[in-house]
Amino acid sequence: MIDDIDIEIAGDEHDAEAGREPSWRGKTVGLVAVDVDDAELLHGWRSDPVAAYHFGIWPRSLSATRERIERDSDDDDRDDFLVLLPDSTPIGHIALTCQNIVNGTAQVELMLAREHRGHGHGTNALDALVDLAFGELPLYRLTAETHTDNAPALTTLTKAGFIHEGTSRAACLHRGRRHDLAVHALLRPEWEELDRPRAWDA
Repeated sequence: MIDDIDIEIAGDEHDAEAGREPSWRGKTVGLVAVDVDDAELLHGWRSDPVAAYHFGIWPRSLSATRERIERDSDDDDRDDFLVLLPDSTPIGHIALTCQNIVNGTAQVELMLAREHRGHGHGTNALDALVDLAFGELPLYRLTAETHTDNAPALTTLTKAGFIHEGTSRAACLHRGRRHDLAVHALLRPEWEELDRPRAWDA
């Protein structure tokens, strides 16, 4: 699920992230693998009511978030990253999930903090993850879903080259209502035709 919507950053997590070297870089951001020590940070983001609406999630306990990070770290089918600014400020979470190496498919998730929206960081983070998927992994097709009324996320996907393929009607139940999901995808040949620098050129 893609969400480029209001997420508050709580606490002094900048200090917590200082010194962590990004494992992958984009134009204006770096990606660092999520660690169990990031549980409080991710828990705060996911507890935001606006994020809950657009993701179709509900708040979970901090311990449950920590357990999920520990479980996901052993999952070879997903890679989770914090999105960092050059000064190591964490501004969001991005992930490559449901990786199927045989079919060459995976899904993309993105969550950005409120104060860092509108600066192109979401697109740059997505570009970096896409370059990782197609430049380092044998993937062929990436998909992303978001609510059909999530305009910022839809704009981010379009800027990153994703193509709207259709709508999953009433695919998400949240707050007693059914919501449609916009389905976007990017294929390797389409990525190869994108006229932009790759992550390794950043």
